[in-house]
Amino acid sequence: MNTSLELIAYIIYLPIAIGLTTLVSQHLFKNSKIFMLDIFHQKVEIAMATNKLFKIGFYLLNIGFALRIIKIYGLADYTDLVETLSSKIGGFSIYLGVVMIAFILFFLKGRKASKENNLKTNS
Repeated sequence: MNTSLELIAYIIYLPIAIGLTTLVSQHLFKNSKIFMLDIFHQKVEIAMATNKLFKIGFYLLNIGFALRIIKIYGLADYTDLVETLSSKIGGFSIYLGVVMIAFILFFLKGRKASKENNLKTNS
C-alpha cells in the first residue's frame, strides 16, 4: 500500500468529479429554464425558483455519490493509479450521464403533464 499514491489519487479525483458535476449542472439547468417556464405557464418567479431547487438537489445527489465512492486503496505504482482513476472517473461519468438523462425525462414528463392539465382546464 502506497499512501502517497492514494493521496495523489484523491487530489486528482475530487476536482474532476466536482468539475464534471458542475459542468453538467450548468448546461442542464441553463437549458431546463425553457421547460420550467413552459411547465409553470411563463410564471418566471416560480419557474426559476423551482429550477434552482432542482439544481441544488442535482449537486447534492451527485457530489454525495462522488464522495460515497471515493475509497481508493491498494495502489502499488503509477499504473495502478491511472487504472483506478480511469475506473472511478469513468464510472462516475456514466452515473452522471444517467442522472442527467433522468432529470431530462423528469422535465419532459412535467411539461407533458402541464400541457395535459392545460388542455383539460381549457376544455
